[in-house]
Amino acid sequence: MGRLPQRQRVAAYAVIIRDGEILLSRLAARVTSGELWTLPGGGIEHGEDPRDAVVREVAEETGLDVTVSREARVYSMHNRRARFGKGKADYHAVRIVFEGWVAPDAPQPHVVEVDGSTADAAWQPLADVLDGTLPVSPLVIEALRDHEHHRHQRVAAYAVVRRGDEVLLTRLSNRAHLPGVWTLPGGGVEHGERPAAGLAREVAEECGVACEVGALLDVHDVHLVGTAPDGRTQDYHGVHLLYEASVPAGATPRVVEVDGTTDAVEWVRVADVLEGRREVLEVVRHALQLTADV
Repeated sequence: MGRLPQRQRVAAYAVIIRDGEILLSRLAARVTSGELWTLPGGGIEHGEDPRDAVVREVAEETGLDVTVSREARVYSMHNRRARFGKGKADYHAVRIVFEGWVAPDAPQPHVVEVDGSTADAAWQPLADVLDGTLPVSPLVIEALRDHEHHRHQRVAAYAVVRRGDEVLLTRLSNRAHLPGVWTLPGGGVEHGERPAAGLAREVAEECGVACEVGALLDVHDVHLVGTAPDGRTQDYHGVHLLYEASVPAGATPRVVEVDGTTDAVEWVRVADVLEGRREVLEVVRHALQLTADV
């Protein structure tokens, strides 16, 4: 028996995970006889950058605009007697797999390409993939085995400003992770910035008032895996520096920053927080415990 013709294919794919689901494409009947789902992506055209290729392929197969990571993993599959067209070939597949993410308000996925290799696109429960309930290609399992969520650590400074039985709070806007929830005024410390100076800057932007920063009360932190405002799934670690602070008596707080992560600022009764009438981040309750005697 003669030697089979050699065929090599280089393709780019994306692992797109959001809220416990993964975006997958179902292979068309002409590709496989049974139900089989795979990562969205496909062949890289001659001269095409792999990142451009995966963005194009995801758009064709799911109708969604994807952003992909700078880094990627490379997988190799060699099948010396693979079905290729109407015959067989010594087939070598090189697969470049990126992390990808789509906007939180992206529409439901749907196949755009006509007569392509995929027949459907859908968000599928990640648990169904991992426990074998959903039939998927080996590439999906291999890529998920190596996949790590983007890790992001943020150091921020916050002001604990009390006035009698009230505390100064800001409300998270639609640009933030939990819009509508209230938190302490403050925000991220910029590279090279003194935390106290960064806090005074943030309070001026979010509350429109000067802030006198006092003693460091505590360091609070939170660690979670969740969806960032841009739609990317993050392994997030927030480190919060909590400072005692004060603002001028009679000052009227107002949001100064435009299109930021804060859309309102108020003096809120501490009882409303402690009794659950005002939805707040956990850091607020923690801060109120620190100043319970104030």
